[in-house]
Amino acid sequence: MTLLDEVLDASGGADRWRRLRRFTAHLSIDGALLARRGRAALAKDIAVEGFPETQSLRLTGCTGSDRRCLCRPEHVAIARLDGRLLVERADPRAALLQVSDGEAWDDPHLVYFCAVSIWHCLALPLLLTRAGVASEELPPWSERGEIRRRLRVIFPHGAPTHCAEQILHLDAAGLLRRVDCEPVGGGGMRVADLCSAHQEFSGLVIPTLRRCLALDASGAIVARPAQIDVEIFDASFA
Repeated sequence: MTLLDEVLDASGGADRWRRLRRFTAHLSIDGALLARRGRAALAKDIAVEGFPETQSLRLTGCTGSDRRCLCRPEHVAIARLDGRLLVERADPRAALLQVSDGEAWDDPHLVYFCAVSIWHCLALPLLLTRAGVASEELPPWSERGEIRRRLRVIFPHGAPTHCAEQILHLDAAGLLRRVDCEPVGGGGMRVADLCSAHQEFSGLVIPTLRRCLALDASGAIVARPAQIDVEIFDASFA
């Protein structure tokens, strides 16, 4: 059994993830990165419905309690609850990557960032089962007196996640405890996404608390502030 197999088994099994057709969740996304972009507290009460086959998400509560949003890899649309379209954007990833370091995000930027974060937090094991994913086991890593196994993963173009190359840190049970990656829209900042409070929902196991801390040039964790904070209050998978 490979380390990738262990990751998938610990989170509910590759077959169960491959059968996933829909998920829902209630969650909060915030942190220093959003504050720097002028988007603090605008994504702290999100309800989301996701459809893996089309890589699409429907969100309410993101950018405002009176908005609903649709996000696909190639398109973002924001409307009022009565259906009146407010704004839409093609190729939202490219638009987010073009924002300069000192520039604020607009609503479509925030929606796309939240959508990618939701895929990253709720469905990372599903993404690991997709064709074209490459992985290799790295030497173990010692963190706070605990030896963690590590898996380097490279996702194919178009995968709905922050960046193509990520390093997963796993505990003895195969549960995800940390992901080293570059958040989309973070200006090249590398973070350690610390994962905790794992819970089982509909037979699948996910961490319900995610705290992303910046890594300095030496690779050491910068303890404060948290760049991205995600809390998943509830979830279901079907």
